[in-house]
Amino acid sequence: MRKAAVAAVAAAAAVGVALLARRQMREAKRWGRADAVLRGLEERSAAPPARLRQVADAMAVEMHAGLASEGGSKLGMIISYVDSLPSGQEKGLFYALDLGGTNFRVLRVQLGGKEGRVVKQECDEISIPAHLMTGTSQELFDFIAAALAKFVASEGEDFHLLEGRQRELGFTFSFPVKQSSIASGTLIKWTKGFSIDETVNDTIGTLAGGRYDDNDVVAAVILGTGTNAAYVERANAIPKWHGLLPKSGDMVINMEWGNFRSSHLPLTEFDQALDAESLNPGEQIYEKLISGMYLGEIVRRVLLKMTEEASLFGDDIPPKLKIPFILRTPHMSMMHHDTSADLRTVGAKLKDVLGIQGTSLKTRRLVVAVCDIVAKRGARLAAAGIHGVLKKLGRDIPGSDKHRTVIAMDGGLYEHYTIFSETLENTLREMLGEEVSSSVVIKLANDGSGIGAALLAAAHSQYLEAEV
Repeated sequence: MRKAAVAAVAAAAAVGVALLARRQMREAKRWGRADAVLRGLEERSAAPPARLRQVADAMAVEMHAGLASEGGSKLGMIISYVDSLPSGQEKGLFYALDLGGTNFRVLRVQLGGKEGRVVKQECDEISIPAHLMTGTSQELFDFIAAALAKFVASEGEDFHLLEGRQRELGFTFSFPVKQSSIASGTLIKWTKGFSIDETVNDTIGTLAGGRYDDNDVVAAVILGTGTNAAYVERANAIPKWHGLLPKSGDMVINMEWGNFRSSHLPLTEFDQALDAESLNPGEQIYEKLISGMYLGEIVRRVLLKMTEEASLFGDDIPPKLKIPFILRTPHMSMMHHDTSADLRTVGAKLKDVLGIQGTSLKTRRLVVAVCDIVAKRGARLAAAGIHGVLKKLGRDIPGSDKHRTVIAMDGGLYEHYTIFSETLENTLREMLGEEVSSSVVIKLANDGSGIGAALLAAAHSQYLEAEV
């Protein structure tokens, strides 16, 4: 009897050990599949120095082609008709309207000349109702005009319009526009989630704001919901320019670099699927790799594949994980920057945003690893783009004539995603080398695009000639 009982216990133990071994084997296979997805992502996202130099070279080639002829490049290389930037001497009251991705701002700025600089400024931010983002342009601009009129009516006594002047306004427009003069242009295509059937670019505003603060600013880059770059070109280096050369000899070029694409860009299956399902398939490829609108969505797609192939979050796929763009880049940034021992912020974001509870530390580490690959690839590719601009300007090579070169940066992605911005800066230094990078400065031009539009209105005021 006792022998039978012992045998039964032994048999049960053997079954238990077998079940445990089977469970461990299943678990190991599950993690193996998840790790395979991660390794594949890492390999196809790789942006080593040699590839980045190819991307920078391709950017410079496309810049030359875009300046040579209309439609000659994937880059817009749009002539902005801004041939002079603020000097710091501007005086008076100026307004700005800054239309961005999902909201717009109205600003008023009192300028006090070289000594007073920006005496006072006020700003109001208004969200654009979702129905207006897919309605008619008439409805959208009626809404904006009404909000602007209300803001102007609230002007206080601290703001003073110089006698005999009308209020002048600079319009920052964060979408590609073909300009026909400094005050007019035609929308080329809505981007950033707008699909409306039917002016100063924000990056040029950032360039103006940066130049107002620092005379060595030669280019501006926006890294936020979307991305773009603008820079100061020699007017005689623009073959497609057929007008009289401006007195300054310079012309600001709006690159519209979000539409850049090259065979050297490291595209993954997740990027290709995102592009195919977007509002503008085949377009804005560079933007879809480096801008804030898309980074979180790429991470979501990777996590979804891990869940489908490796049951990362359990046997059932969490319903919210299937929703496009539910995981935003700010969520990704918070998870990526989590330094707690148990990665509690990662766990909280997975629960709050995706409805995924009870994740293990191992799972959370895997999520952070995905964020790291996606963010650092984007940052390194953004640095390669900047290097391409410096190459076009001849400021990427060592020499005795050391000009200080300043890039004005704006946008929430660069400002708030620290790992992204640090990776970008380190990569640019790596590409330029020690000697050249010592004279290249990246400066955050906070709210450059908004105040920049007001500064450009001042720099191109209709009253300037009367003052001379």
